[in-house]
Amino acid sequence: MNTQDTPEISFVATNGQTLETRIDGRGGKKLAVLLHGFPECHASWRFQIPLLVKLGYEVWSPNLRGYGQSSKPAGVAAYRVGELIQDVVGLIGQAAAGRPVTLIAHDWGAIIAWALAADKAVELDRLIILNVPHPARMAEGLRTWRQLKKSWYIFFFQLPILPELALRADGARAIGRAFQALALDQTHFGPEVLQIYRDNALIPGALTAMVNYYRAAARMPDFARYRRDTVATIDVPTLMIWGTEDRALGVELTEPYDGLVSDFTLKLVPGVGHWVQQEAPNAVNAHLEAWLTATPVPR
Repeated sequence: MNTQDTPEISFVATNGQTLETRIDGRGGKKLAVLLHGFPECHASWRFQIPLLVKLGYEVWSPNLRGYGQSSKPAGVAAYRVGELIQDVVGLIGQAAAGRPVTLIAHDWGAIIAWALAADKAVELDRLIILNVPHPARMAEGLRTWRQLKKSWYIFFFQLPILPELALRADGARAIGRAFQALALDQTHFGPEVLQIYRDNALIPGALTAMVNYYRAAARMPDFARYRRDTVATIDVPTLMIWGTEDRALGVELTEPYDGLVSDFTLKLVPGVGHWVQQEAPNAVNAHLEAWLTATPVPR
C-alpha cells in the first residue's frame, strides 16, 4: 500500500526503548525518516508527509523517546545525545531494508540528526535540517550575548521541578503559547493542533522527559566531540532550510559551515519563525521537492 490517507502507527523497539512511529507510503523505493523537536511530535510533519509519499518515499515519523506513547526512561542520563542517536540508528536499521535513507529533522530532532551524521553512525543518502545549527555553530553562538539572550529557557530548564510545573499548569497552556510566541503566522496553529501538543505534554512523565533533553545537554560532556576543531566533516549532501525570523536561534548560525559539511545548501525562508515546516509548509515543501528532485525551486 502506498497512500498518505491511511497511516500506520507502529511501536518500534530500538536501543532498549519503544518508539511510537507513524508510517506512511508503505512500499516506497526510498526511505525518509522525520525527527521532530521540542515540544512537538510526529504531527509537526503533517504537511511534509504527503509530499514525500508522492515523491516515492516510505516515511517513518517517530515520536522521540519521552514523547507521545514512546518510552519515557527515568533519569537525566537517559537523554544524552548518544542514547538518542542509537534510538534513531536502530529505527533506521529496521526501516531501511537496503533503500537509500533521507533524514529530515527539526529542532531537537535536528540536533540528533547533526550528531548522527557527524558520527557517521548510519549510512545516509541525504540530510535535511530545519532551523537548528550544527552543534559546533551552536556552541560558538552561545559564546555571544545575542544568542545567550535567545537561549534563556535552556538555563531555566536546568532547575529541578519548576520547569515541569510551569509547563504543566492550566492544561499545559505554556506548551500552546510556545508555538504562538515563536510563529509569526499562526494560521496553522489552530486550537485543535495546539491541543495535540498540549495533550502529549500531559502524558505522565512526558514533561520531565522533554526537559531532560536540555538537562543532559548542559550537564554531560557529550557535545564536546562536536566542536569545530574535533568534529568529523559531514560528507552527506545536506540541505538547511531556515525561517529567518526565528526568535530562539539567530540566522547568523546558518554560516559559516566550511569544514563542518562538505556539500551544503542553505535556503532561507523570509518572514518565518522557528516552526518553519508548519508555519510555511508551501515554501518548505517547494524547497524540499526541488532539492530532492534536482529541479528549480518554483517562484
